[in-house]
Amino acid sequence: MSSPAEPLPLPPPKSRNLLWRSVQFVLQNLFCFWLQYRSRGYQRLDDAEGGLVLANHQSFLDPLLIGLPLHRPISFLARDSLFRVPVIGWILKNTYVMPINREAASTASLRETIRRMQHGYLVGVFPEGTRTETGAVGEFKPGFVAIVRRGKLPIYPVGIAGGIQALGRNSWFLKPARVRVVVGEPITVQELEQFSSRDQDQALIEFVRNRIIACHEEAEAWRLGQEPALERNAVPFKEPGPASRSNCSTTGE
Repeated sequence: MSSPAEPLPLPPPKSRNLLWRSVQFVLQNLFCFWLQYRSRGYQRLDDAEGGLVLANHQSFLDPLLIGLPLHRPISFLARDSLFRVPVIGWILKNTYVMPINREAASTASLRETIRRMQHGYLVGVFPEGTRTETGAVGEFKPGFVAIVRRGKLPIYPVGIAGGIQALGRNSWFLKPARVRVVVGEPITVQELEQFSSRDQDQALIEFVRNRIIACHEEAEAWRLGQEPALERNAVPFKEPGPASRSNCSTTGE
């Protein structure tokens, strides 16, 4: 048996548990109808190893929007206080979410994040640290840099558009909207090596932020219908798998 100081064993990183699949099934139907949800670029995620998924932050829906088409689980960070809420806490514990104390973030959270990535998990982080008030990508907090340097795994930039229209900061109800999610080209370990010294932290932050801004701009253009050819080439939803990670529709790029 593990001692209290030892981390709990992790389930296999490549398979979703029953709760994950059930939530995913329900939300796929809800979001595809109510939010006209579409995504593309998920084939860029490497099936063979873990990685860091970095995205802009528009709403509380963002972790769900990113994980919706995945056929493997993704671990996000959430306030530790949420784990004490009945039902919600149970769901978080059983959908691979990691608790973090925002008032006293410790190296324990960092170690667990790195452990999951090296174990083969995708870990999701929102570098802005809080939801946008305007829809634009805000300034990034430097906290994710330590994960990048210690993880030594690819970064997958993600752009979300329409989340703020569906459930903005002051919204209490899910509004009908057009939501688009774009996964950009991965940032390789080799690319990250050019920012290896500590005095290049800000350059690394801006490099990653620019890649996420590009994904967000692409998602926003798609949301606004400025890419009709991509909509015409969309294919129907089918269960995500190694050869196809489509949700309601995808361009199949």
